[in-house]
Amino acid sequence: MPWTGRWTVMVLAAALSTGGAGLPVRAEVPPTRGEVLFRCVFDKPQSVRGLQGLQSGQVELVPGREGRTALHVRIPAGKPAGAGARIDLDAKRLAGCRIRLVAVVKADNVAKPPNPWNGVEVMLHMVASDGGHWVQPNGVHGTFDWKKVGTVVDVPADAKAISLHLGLEQTHGAVWFEQVEITCLTPPRTRPASRPTGPVYKGHNLPRLRGTMINPRVSADDLRVLASWGANHVRWQLNWNSFPHSPADNGDLAAYDKWLEGALKKLDELLPVCHELGILVTVDLHTPPGGRDKALSFRLFQEKRFQDKFVELWKGIARRYRGNASVWGYDLVNEPVEGLMGEELMDWPALAEHTARAIREIDGDHAIIIEPAPWGSIEGLKHFQPLNVPRVVYSVHMYQPHAFTHQGVYGPPTNLSYPGPIAGKHWDKAAIRRAFQVARDFQLDYGAHIYIGEFSAIRWAPGDSACNYLRDVIDVMEEYGWDWAYHAFREWQGWSVEHGGDRNDTRPSATPTDRQKLLQSWFKQNRRPN
Repeated sequence: MPWTGRWTVMVLAAALSTGGAGLPVRAEVPPTRGEVLFRCVFDKPQSVRGLQGLQSGQVELVPGREGRTALHVRIPAGKPAGAGARIDLDAKRLAGCRIRLVAVVKADNVAKPPNPWNGVEVMLHMVASDGGHWVQPNGVHGTFDWKKVGTVVDVPADAKAISLHLGLEQTHGAVWFEQVEITCLTPPRTRPASRPTGPVYKGHNLPRLRGTMINPRVSADDLRVLASWGANHVRWQLNWNSFPHSPADNGDLAAYDKWLEGALKKLDELLPVCHELGILVTVDLHTPPGGRDKALSFRLFQEKRFQDKFVELWKGIARRYRGNASVWGYDLVNEPVEGLMGEELMDWPALAEHTARAIREIDGDHAIIIEPAPWGSIEGLKHFQPLNVPRVVYSVHMYQPHAFTHQGVYGPPTNLSYPGPIAGKHWDKAAIRRAFQVARDFQLDYGAHIYIGEFSAIRWAPGDSACNYLRDVIDVMEEYGWDWAYHAFREWQGWSVEHGGDRNDTRPSATPTDRQKLLQSWFKQNRRPN
């Protein structure tokens, strides 16, 4: 979220100059994987030109550990506000890169802020053609000794300005910053000079998979209803109780194994029903080992034991379902979020490839489905290289614009209509097409098959807005030949096409809604697997 003018700002504009707090950068040299693109240690304030806004007791440079210098930000109790430092970075150097932003931080009695994105701030503000982007680790507050705080950031390829912000926002307490470092995880992806031709691997021989994501508590009768609509596909959630947090967050792998075995037994019981109905199943790991931390990042990227369990469980699932004709593929994990990764651990592309190779040693037939980080977003494909593993399908989720699709989910409804102006842009079918463009380019550049594993719009969007949005999204997916699963069937009533547009009416509609009729009109075009 943006930092406003109420800040007391210290501008370290020359931190990128040779001999200053930051390393010099040379925009003419392409970044490489693992390269440190920026480092600030605050040890030589006299060499940092442009230092502004220091206030004794609030924003100042103070002695740190072992003779080092630290940036100290303090806001008195009872006066929650914002204060901190700003460092302007070289946007040309960072544009298009996937980077790791890490600061060494210490905090004392930083109060819990009103929003997860407030509190201790280690934030990048990036300005691109589509407006401002604010990225930071969430949920950082309290009292803790020196530790690393950070996140992974996908920098827009057309970033025009980038600034680093360190401080406190909408809280009170004290925080110290000793070092900040930005490392290139993945340089801008170079598109191939020529596009592949020939057949594209889909993992099935049907014209299209069209269906829905389903509730883990789904029954045989539910599946029969969905099949009567014409659906030939379900994305089967292996989801432990809730989302995004779950009992997996506790890190108890014995309990995790017990839950997973129970979830797979439920799938085992209903796969014969899916076979009878001609429904192909995506096995979707919605709850990974280790769950999530407070900032919603996967603990899968914080402890090796969780990565080991991840590979182990997928080998077990591959043994369990190899040769099963009702399974279309394995969606390795739902909406991965790396956050600040532990030392010597694999990032998501590396872990995905390692796991896919392990599966291929056991099961050479079922599709392996990969979602990019973060959150299975379309933009994540900008930085994702295809895996060097055969028979892979790439999946993204479509909830753009989020302000429209999720209105009233986390707060009161905002009365946003589609098509129309949303979050400063006009959204219509052309805008939907532009939002999908990164996935379309990936499809054509690499001869990849694209699967939209989730898309939706909240049912109480004004008037016919939800139906209008779904119609345009489906039209574009169909034009591009993508498989798709609507989110969701008989899960939460807010996404249900069997419920009407009244937010306060949680009963299914007595007659089919326009959204249900829309899905059914496409499902009726499906073919069943032999």
